[in-house]
Amino acid sequence: MNKAFVKESDNEDDDDTPALAQQIPAGSKNYITPAGHKAIKDELLQLIDVDRPEVVRVVHWAASNGDRSENGDYIYGKRRLREIDRRIRFLTKRLDSAFVVDPSVHHGNDQVFFGATVSYLNKAGEEHTVTIVGIDELDPLKGKISWISPVARALTKAREGEVVTLQTPLGTDELEILSVDYPEPITD
Repeated sequence: MNKAFVKESDNEDDDDTPALAQQIPAGSKNYITPAGHKAIKDELLQLIDVDRPEVVRVVHWAASNGDRSENGDYIYGKRRLREIDRRIRFLTKRLDSAFVVDPSVHHGNDQVFFGATVSYLNKAGEEHTVTIVGIDELDPLKGKISWISPVARALTKAREGEVVTLQTPLGTDELEILSVDYPEPITD
């Protein structure tokens, strides 16, 4: 069979969305903090200015060696190039749809909004601290949760000292908000 009609990878799809990326709810904006926006922009520039040109150089060198069908550098390089291009398209779409929200405008406020760092106590007496961030910034291991997560939705608009209800797969939990903090405004 002619290789021109065979897909190189069975798990390759045309969708630019990474498997773990969360979808923006219909009708919502892609909220993101200034730090998250900068991180995505930095990653995009790294891919465009450093990673992609290096892979292109390697693929060009590997292609000049002749037989491409068994050339591991060429095959891996082409696959890596597709991954980089897919990530560049994804990041570009996310930046184009990003709505940067500066949480420092709420500094000193005791009500929970986007960008707040909230400490709460659950029904079991366990204390947790989370920061509500955009879907492209979430990092649960560092306490950064997406604004669309159930915990963030339960906490949003509540105030310090209030108890909110959270529906979980195991039943209802009550979260007592201990503190609400925002970053200090940056002054130039």
